[in-house]
Amino acid sequence: MIAYGFLPFSAYVISDFIFFHRNRSISVDVLVRQVRFTGVEALGLVVLIAMLIGALIIVQGYPLLAAIGQGNWIYDILISTIVRDLGPFIVCFIVLARSGTAITTELGNMVVSKEIDALVAMGVSPISYLVAPRVLGMVISLILLMSYFVACGIFGGYLVSNAFQSIPVSTFFAKLVSELHWFDIVIMLLKVALSGLFISLIASYHGLTVNRAITEVPQRNIKAVGRGLISICLIHVSLTLLYVIITGR
Repeated sequence: MIAYGFLPFSAYVISDFIFFHRNRSISVDVLVRQVRFTGVEALGLVVLIAMLIGALIIVQGYPLLAAIGQGNWIYDILISTIVRDLGPFIVCFIVLARSGTAITTELGNMVVSKEIDALVAMGVSPISYLVAPRVLGMVISLILLMSYFVACGIFGGYLVSNAFQSIPVSTFFAKLVSELHWFDIVIMLLKVALSGLFISLIASYHGLTVNRAITEVPQRNIKAVGRGLISICLIHVSLTLLYVIITGR
């Protein structure tokens, strides 16, 4: 289906993405369904993992830090793990494994069943109609999921911390906010937004490069997941290095 490379394809999609409100070929229904599937239906899994990670950080870290008289470091560890580093990576990986593969499979099946050709015959751009709303939906969904992950991870940490030391809610969150820097939030949002962009672009590209055989779909899925994971790692490592360079932390 796609007669050109990944970079021209990405440029085409991003141009549609930027001028979303002007392009009548873009389907709002596809956007809503993508947000529902990626950002709403995955919410339970993300909340569960976030609370478990927040709890594990307290269970494993607090006794060790308290033993050396540095119990307050647990707040910095919570921020570093849940907000800045591990949290965004876990959320992006869940979305890649769940929604990235779904996009590749759906678009690949549409190519095989001639639905893409039908759109072209009707004068509708498949990239504008199918890909651009998925890209936007993926970015929106990842930001929403990351917000829930942070809230639930910190809440899980707070619940477990009370088993070691009874801390009022106001005191816990006041200490946490005092350790939180605005640049932590910026890095977190950049990580999930850029990862969402690349996951959806890679998944869509590989879905549309299926030729005519249904047996190509699993092969394209494997390639999409592999390259999507590489892109996530590169984005997260690059932004973490940028954070270290700018803040010196």
